[in-house]
Amino acid sequence: MIQLEHVQKLFGGQRAVEDLDLVVPKGQIFGLLGHNGAGKSTAIGMMLGQVWPTRGEIRICGFDVTTQRQRALQKVGAIFETPVFYDYLSGWRNLEILSHYSAPTSKQRIREVVDWVGLTGREKSKLKTYSHGMRARLALAQALLPQPELLILDEPSDGLDPEGIHEMRQTILRLHRELGLTILLSSHLLNEVEQLCTRIAVMNRGRKVFEGDLAGISHPQNWVKLRVNDFAAAAKCLHEDRLIIDERDGNAIALASNIATDEVVRCLVKNGISVFAITPHEQSLEEFYLSLMKSGAPSELGTAAAAN
Repeated sequence: MIQLEHVQKLFGGQRAVEDLDLVVPKGQIFGLLGHNGAGKSTAIGMMLGQVWPTRGEIRICGFDVTTQRQRALQKVGAIFETPVFYDYLSGWRNLEILSHYSAPTSKQRIREVVDWVGLTGREKSKLKTYSHGMRARLALAQALLPQPELLILDEPSDGLDPEGIHEMRQTILRLHRELGLTILLSSHLLNEVEQLCTRIAVMNRGRKVFEGDLAGISHPQNWVKLRVNDFAAAAKCLHEDRLIIDERDGNAIALASNIATDEVVRCLVKNGISVFAITPHEQSLEEFYLSLMKSGAPSELGTAAAAN
């Protein structure tokens, strides 16, 4: 659905995006992460044809955005930056007016999207009476008007309270499940990304530093948690038998290639060390993200995932 190849964007002499490759397959909820100024919004702006790339190729739904913009975006809905509405008009009237920017939309379709986002009963109220959460749902309704196959959502939960964040999450999951939409989601809320996305890309200072499945992040290869009566002695004998290649924090070990946990347990018991627990290490997205930001370099996992 989305394919970027060697995309660069310069603003004057400043590089906002540098050599960005990105692939979002059909049917996924894909997360795009990064700090403020990492280049996420610039990348999304280029996908939507609102920012012109300095070089590189951007294809949406199989069409080149720079040369076939209308066809590329025909089946795309988006929330990008801060949606602007007319406060003195109703939510319904706002949708009617905004629909004319893309294509005439029937009353039946407007009624459908109002129901999808949970605004039924309030669609005739003036926008100035809407809460922040209701405005967010109206923005999502606008994105759904053209019956999209692809949704691009830039910080859809920004500024929402916990209840509003939960409602937005459930709506996104329902749209993906029941309508089969492909969704690109940019967010600072890492917990939300963990609950919504199956695959992510991380940007840092204009460059992609990771792209891969969330499952590979949660269970990083070879790392396991180890609880014993003497961790230092355990690590020493495991190193001597070449069963591990690293250890950290007094409770985690990195297994050598092709080594299973039962071999670790046998070695420790043989050396008189009591083993209380040995389990796969589950790394949070926050831990992984912060490690990427500290290193500032593409991760090996991300490089391998991108190559595949």
